[in-house]
Amino acid sequence: MAYTSSLHLPKHLLLPSPRRTRHRPSSSVSFVPAAAARANGVNGHAPEKPPPPPNGKARINGVNGKKGVNGHVNGVNGKKGVNGHADRIHLSVSTGGGGGAGGQDGSGLRVAFQGAPGAYSEFAAKTALPGCDTLPCRAFADALAAVERGAADRAILPVESTMEGTALRNYDLLLRHGLVVAQEINLFVHYCLLAMPGVRAAEVRRVISHPMALAHCGRALARLGVDREPVEDTAGAVEMLRSNRMLDTAAIASPRAADLYGLDVLAHGLQDESWNVTRFLLLSRPPSPVSLPVDADAKTSMVVAHRGGSMMVLLKVLSAFSSRNINLTKLEAIQEIEKFAVFVRVLGCYAADSTVYDLQ
Repeated sequence: MAYTSSLHLPKHLLLPSPRRTRHRPSSSVSFVPAAAARANGVNGHAPEKPPPPPNGKARINGVNGKKGVNGHVNGVNGKKGVNGHADRIHLSVSTGGGGGAGGQDGSGLRVAFQGAPGAYSEFAAKTALPGCDTLPCRAFADALAAVERGAADRAILPVESTMEGTALRNYDLLLRHGLVVAQEINLFVHYCLLAMPGVRAAEVRRVISHPMALAHCGRALARLGVDREPVEDTAGAVEMLRSNRMLDTAAIASPRAADLYGLDVLAHGLQDESWNVTRFLLLSRPPSPVSLPVDADAKTSMVVAHRGGSMMVLLKVLSAFSSRNINLTKLEAIQEIEKFAVFVRVLGCYAADSTVYDLQ
């Protein structure tokens, strides 16, 4: 048995840029005693789904937490074996530019992503690192491998969504590869129905897209009465549609993909649930290349592995966090991963950014 968690080591709220705003929800969830941890309303675990705000822009709250322990966490249960041989988790602090999503200059960086050009992962990467180049990859594992061999500087990985919950397979990739989390970004996902120029909705007999996109738009597709065909990814569906000039077929993808491939948008907001947010992690080779501003809230992701399924280990870990007023924003129990983490493995320390970016 093992537990993965995300922790806040907060200082002050990041200053909002013109592209992002923050809204604080009134409800919270306590994970450890004395309200030392609060859910931040992202990562698929919000106490309630806030209604989409006016003018179609998706917003969510910033971090609301207490100060951490001088930027580092000591070992658990009297041990110091954090992240292999490190005694403590050190946060790199600078007085420079923002370390949060959307605050870094991506010029000169190449980001590997799964899918074809126009994928949601690519848009998330370009929002997190404006000016970056992107490298399409066939599979998520290929994107991580590209960073390990030096073909890319970052890999972007979707790890959870409000509609599907945690992507455990992608968390498994974090443990199988030696990369560290350098950044996070939350993306509001809009699904659109795209077709070749001049094709009308009544002429569509089949819709192609990623299986998750088809599932997320099930009610709308049922009303259309069309056949559904899963393909590898949303942007790949658009690429297939365009290259084969399919006049009886539509694809579910983003409005940006329509612009990129020159397709018509037959319908906007096709998803069954209006609040559809995906959280992405940007990964790099260790050590993390990101320096945190002195006024930034820091988040640490780690995995704690133990044998025997005892709850005592979890209680001791939570007690260590509680006594230091460290906020716990997410806790996930995963079976059978002791071989990846002997006791504690730190997946990364990075600036917390709970802004939801709307790319529409």
